[in-house]
Amino acid sequence: MTDPILPEYSGANVRGVVPGILGTRTPGVGRPDWFPSVLAEAKRVVLFVVDGLGWLQLGARTSLAPVLASMSGGPITTVAPTTTSTALTSISTGLTPAEHGILGYRMDVGGEVVNMLRWWGARGDARQRIPPRQLQSHRAFLGERVPVVSRADLAGSAFTEAHLFGVRHVGWRTPSNLVVEVNRLVAAGESFVYAYYDGLDKVAHEYGLGDHYDAELCSIDRLVGDIVSSLPDDVVLCVTADHGQVHVGDRVVSPGADVLAATRHQSGEGRFRWFHARPGAAGALRDACTQHESVAWVVTRERVLDEGWFGPYMASDVARRLGDVALVAREAVSFDDPADSGPFALVCRHGSLTAEEMYVPLLASSRA
Repeated sequence: MTDPILPEYSGANVRGVVPGILGTRTPGVGRPDWFPSVLAEAKRVVLFVVDGLGWLQLGARTSLAPVLASMSGGPITTVAPTTTSTALTSISTGLTPAEHGILGYRMDVGGEVVNMLRWWGARGDARQRIPPRQLQSHRAFLGERVPVVSRADLAGSAFTEAHLFGVRHVGWRTPSNLVVEVNRLVAAGESFVYAYYDGLDKVAHEYGLGDHYDAELCSIDRLVGDIVSSLPDDVVLCVTADHGQVHVGDRVVSPGADVLAATRHQSGEGRFRWFHARPGAAGALRDACTQHESVAWVVTRERVLDEGWFGPYMASDVARRLGDVALVAREAVSFDDPADSGPFALVCRHGSLTAEEMYVPLLASSRA
């Protein structure tokens, strides 16, 4: 049985990208040795985060993405779990999940399981009950008021408030607008611009890694080319991502009846599913979960804390957001939770610690 691939929080990891760019303005402080050389030497940077762009998926399609394929760099690790809410918060704050506390897509906050992207729980909108700035209090981008170019409708969301507090929001409504806004900010003299695009992740979730995905990747490659070709010589474009993807399709596993009998509720995501034990049933829950060892790593809260899956140190109040036992998929499956549903069945998923999900690109290019 292969082992899970753990994030390299102290090295080549998404949490180190922003501190590596912004935190090196102090004289005598160099950029990380795992940065591509063109990024290490850059005076001005546009950081473009493409949601769902895994390194292995990109590597299998270099003919469809010649611009990205021509950029310098390679793979780095993302965070655990390999999911948008956790990874984007680590990218923007430069912190491990254990430090910023957003530990998954659906997270137990004081006994209520809340969808972190929608800030929605069993009792509806959770913004008043769980203020975003209280749940995640660390400022983004080392406290700098960075311009963030993202979809216009994301600016007022609770998750945006949680992971992008203090930034300057610059909205785009079509991908071409993204290029225009990046160009405008660079022309105005900005030394660092953060841009975010979520189309690839959406396409993968709904259609899988087929023709729709390939077409979207081609479109993103053209978008990257448009950005690079319009940048001044002293500006470097850096491309990274929050996670990769696994094509799961209809391979959805229902947890065993004895697992559910010992479970109070579930949290997390389909490929990193936390089970919260009923009072006194933690041992029974752990034993029952072993029936799924053929397709998943069965891990306890204690193991993920001891091995630093979320970071080397997690405060006790944050640790309470975790379940008692997790099923972390190592095969192309997802674990069903009836409370975790959406408008359509997800074809591609992520969250686990496989190579397909854990490795993301860190690429850089300039016109110079």
